[in-house]
Amino acid sequence: MAVPKRKQSKQRSNTRYSQWKVSPVTLTECPQCHELIKPHNICPKCGYYDGVLKVEQKEKKSKD
Repeated sequence: MAVPKRKQSKQRSNTRYSQWKVSPVTLTECPQCHELIKPHNICPKCGYYDGVLKVEQKEKKSKD
């Protein structure tokens, strides 16, 4: 069984994790409605993907 010969210092352990961070979300503009959306996804506002309507949008019911 492999056993380390020497104790690993705190600095060496912590530097391994120093570059682990969250990157910001990439957003692109929808060519139909110009909303910011994630790339390669159907636009949740208009339902278009690659210039083709993929999802019919339901009309919101208004309370009168």
